[in-house]
Amino acid sequence: MSGSKKIVAVVPALMPTLTKQSWYFIIGGSLFAIGSAAAIWGFAGTAFTNWVCFTGAWFFTTAGLFQVVLSGDATVAVSYGNGKAFRAEWLAAATQSFGTLLFNVSTTAALTASSVNAEKHYMWNPDAGGSIAFLISACFVYVAFYRDSHTLWSPRNPSWWSAHINMIGCIAFAFSAVGSFVQNDGSSKDAPLANWGTFVGAICFVLASAIVLPALPWNRSANNDFSSAQDLATAN
Repeated sequence: MSGSKKIVAVVPALMPTLTKQSWYFIIGGSLFAIGSAAAIWGFAGTAFTNWVCFTGAWFFTTAGLFQVVLSGDATVAVSYGNGKAFRAEWLAAATQSFGTLLFNVSTTAALTASSVNAEKHYMWNPDAGGSIAFLISACFVYVAFYRDSHTLWSPRNPSWWSAHINMIGCIAFAFSAVGSFVQNDGSSKDAPLANWGTFVGAICFVLASAIVLPALPWNRSANNDFSSAQDLATAN
């Protein structure tokens, strides 16, 4: 019809989707990996590493905020106590998002630290606070997965692989935080451990996010099966 108008669906840049969340984690993790690789193999200086990790932290923070929104309500109705309980999926997203904010603080401080004393408190590789938050988040991921699947063994489920790889990444970041502690003489307690922990952890986060990208064949198949099940339930 000549008078009709074509309606074009526009997705705002800040509208959270799983695809955007995954890609922001992938980009942020890749930048962390590049920054730590520069320190390991010496192809760039400290300033390069700090700037790359600073940028990566912002991608992580954006992904973390998207994850909180996509995780849904913080609580669920229960038949005991005060009638409400925290959802493990939301707790996982919230604690990881908090950890990304701490990485923002530490990467920013690494750019501005001008003395050994300052570096004792603000440095990059991953700091202890952010790494602990990531470890707690990874534990909540297991709880959420079990509540959803009623099992912790589901190797055909991409989310199962993502949860395990994410946990390995969180453990690697924790080792990095230990190794990167700055001693009184200004040196790291274990620089190779710090750099390799960051590198391994970053690669794990990239893989954990890549596995659950909705566009991948196995995820498209799972989504189609879920949609078919919903249609059948509605028809009945």
